[in-house]
Amino acid sequence: MISFSRAELAGELVTALQGKASFSDAHNGLFLAAPRRTGKTTFLRGDLSPALEAAGVAVVYVDLWADAARDPGVLIAEAIGRALQPHLGVVARTAKSAGLEKVNLGGWLHVDATRIGKVDGLTLVDALRALNETAGKPVTLIIDEAQHALTSAAGENAMSALKSARDQMNRPGNVQLMLVMSGSDRDKLLRLVNSNGAPFYGSQIQRMPPLDERFIDFIAHLIEAQRPDLGRVDRGTLYKAFEGFGYRPQFFMEALGQALSPLAGITERFELAMLEAALQRQCDDESQMESDYLGLKPLEQAVLWRMLEVGTRFRPYDAEALAFYRAQTAEKVTAQRAQNALESLRQRMPALVWKSARGEYAVEDAAMHRWFEDRKAAGRWPPKSPQSAFDLSAEG
Repeated sequence: MISFSRAELAGELVTALQGKASFSDAHNGLFLAAPRRTGKTTFLRGDLSPALEAAGVAVVYVDLWADAARDPGVLIAEAIGRALQPHLGVVARTAKSAGLEKVNLGGWLHVDATRIGKVDGLTLVDALRALNETAGKPVTLIIDEAQHALTSAAGENAMSALKSARDQMNRPGNVQLMLVMSGSDRDKLLRLVNSNGAPFYGSQIQRMPPLDERFIDFIAHLIEAQRPDLGRVDRGTLYKAFEGFGYRPQFFMEALGQALSPLAGITERFELAMLEAALQRQCDDESQMESDYLGLKPLEQAVLWRMLEVGTRFRPYDAEALAFYRAQTAEKVTAQRAQNALESLRQRMPALVWKSARGEYAVEDAAMHRWFEDRKAAGRWPPKSPQSAFDLSAEG
């Protein structure tokens, strides 16, 4: 398995999270947005977490998509609880050996020695403070796919509790709780910061830089070392292929393995084969989105079209939206019918629509926005089914 380190970026973020970067607000919360499969989780777990631990920070990581069926608020609480339990166990065993039934942490938290390692009844704020004090070091909570927390009331409450914990535990020059929240959809992540009611109102969403030419140079060196018969690798062409794969290392590496396989039967340079594979991946992705769209009922298509058109300004039942649905379907569309269409889009596998606990809707896969804009700019929107195209040519 190939491992590419982004230690420099991780080091810079650790400095910012600790409040040591003059022009950064990361100590109040670092919000990172990056498209799916571009290496975000690999960086958080393989680079940022170890860098934080090396800096003397206790790290708690939770992926809210690891178990999408469970409430995100519960997943956050359990992750903190798992990190806290070993430390509470030591405290409780010490108390038991001293003949104590309870022990105080900092004069504010009472740990029942008969419940070693249990955190039942603690609020998230108390659990984070307990972890901070028992571990004897600052704490970083990394929440991957943090926008999923907004899909439940418990998840929203957890976000508000984390903001409260941050305010209580941090002081100027003394950062004890660092929060890192990542998301694969910037528009959804924005809902954590962009309104007066948002738990982290005022914070900024940062775009996580994708893997760049240094990654390609790293891969090229490996190829040259293992396949000297290929000569020097054309890094420029290979980087263009990586761009074509949407900076997604998983798909890029899979295609690279096939292109370099002795069974591939490629007669041209493998870099050119990678360009062709990237183009094929783009076509496959677009074909899948087009197929998904054409497989919808007319009203579902109209609702999804409206969401793609207006983005974060989408209001499913206002007069403009209902008029839009009518224009596309040539039918009278009520708010109830629009709601039924939205629910149908949410229930598809995979889901095409995301819904927050506050009743806000967004397209599930942000890549659909790029697909929509590209087709619209090319004058190829809306998609037409093959049968429709055949009917039009027949009429001509």
